[in-house]
Amino acid sequence: MHTIGFVVFPNFYVMGLAAITAFELANVVLEEPAYGVTVLSEDGGLVMSSAGIRVESAPFGNTTFDTVMFGSGVEIDLVSPALTAFVRRALETSRRIAAPCTGAFILAHAGVLDGRRATTHWRFAHDLQRHFPRVTVEEDQIFIVDGPIWTSAGMTATIDMALAMIEKDHGAEVSRAVARKLVIYHRRAGGQSQFSTLLDLAPKSDRIQKAIDYASANLRNALTVEELAGVAGLSPRQFSRAFSAETGQSPAKAIELLRVEAARLMLEKGRLSLDVIATEVGLSDRERMRRAFLRTTGQPPQAVRRMGRETRARVPA
Repeated sequence: MHTIGFVVFPNFYVMGLAAITAFELANVVLEEPAYGVTVLSEDGGLVMSSAGIRVESAPFGNTTFDTVMFGSGVEIDLVSPALTAFVRRALETSRRIAAPCTGAFILAHAGVLDGRRATTHWRFAHDLQRHFPRVTVEEDQIFIVDGPIWTSAGMTATIDMALAMIEKDHGAEVSRAVARKLVIYHRRAGGQSQFSTLLDLAPKSDRIQKAIDYASANLRNALTVEELAGVAGLSPRQFSRAFSAETGQSPAKAIELLRVEAARLMLEKGRLSLDVIATEVGLSDRERMRRAFLRTTGQPPQAVRRMGRETRARVPA
């Protein structure tokens, strides 16, 4: 059995426990107790989460685990001699240690991220880099694996990291089966952006949202203002004004962002050629796609593909 120690502390985020559910379902898929999870804390006993839910925990003690996962929480300066000592010992005695979201600060305080790549929730990435300059913080990543240390973005990215661990331990088919049971897409690649164009646009009216949804589902189309205005039931002039007022972007710019995001996801998977991807997302050809990427991301498509390839290679087989 692969043993997992999951570390909690006062005001931890309950969302982090979703990783435990992924390992629980892996046991169901494998029809054997492949994973065993123990919730840990510095002193043991009941620990209160930020949501007011208490969980029972065992004290750190001298037990060793195959994987140690540190929860995330409200505070970014959570540190104590006992916690720091436990982090350092876990790195020496475990196959891997992991920290989603603000849990990266726990690892950084212990010095185990020095000279390594790491990520965290985008909201805290600048703080992590400022306080720990010896860490290479990559804020636009879902999760990062650097040797035995795994870090991830916040909230649902914990599940992506857990699925990646399950894939490493038992293969892609098991990981996909667990994802299906969780009713989510199979895990996002580690290099995938934390940011979503659809979330950033956030229109206020159903009409504009309907047009954005239509555009996302029909990126191969020309997607003219006239076409989108027809979907929204507005005149082209009314549509352009309403769209810009509600999203802060012109229709043309928003469509370009949607195309680039869709292309980026395809590039990270590394299966299709640049020409095919450009056609699929409505950017016509690789040169137009290159210009769109440079305008919106500051890097060419080849760099995104290379990063995706390197990220996949870093996940231990």
